[in-house]
Amino acid sequence: MEDAAFSDDFCRFLRAFVPSVGAAELLLELRARGEQGVQPRSLPERQVLEGLVGQGVAAALADGFVYRASGDIDACVATLAQAYRERPVTLFRVIYALRDGKVQSFADAFRVRKKD
Repeated sequence: MEDAAFSDDFCRFLRAFVPSVGAAELLLELRARGEQGVQPRSLPERQVLEGLVGQGVAAALADGFVYRASGDIDACVATLAQAYRERPVTLFRVIYALRDGKVQSFADAFRVRKKD
């Protein structure tokens, strides 16, 4: 996995769908289990899974949650799985950095914006 895999689109996905390393691991477990689904083991896990339902990444069933992402989101989850396997330390650092508002505001300062 190259650094290019940590593209702006992938980082936006992480910011929107992956609030923590634990959430990343739960999302990857959800994807790996397919139709068997996942039952939350704690209230925070339930909250993460319910958030994924609200974002269209998972579906709630009577006995748990199953993976339902498609298209671009599914492609980002596949990139997440690859990063988790091949470059976990880099992935964890990116997840934590995206949660730090100071880092984000610094990065935003270098964005090129269109003139009106």
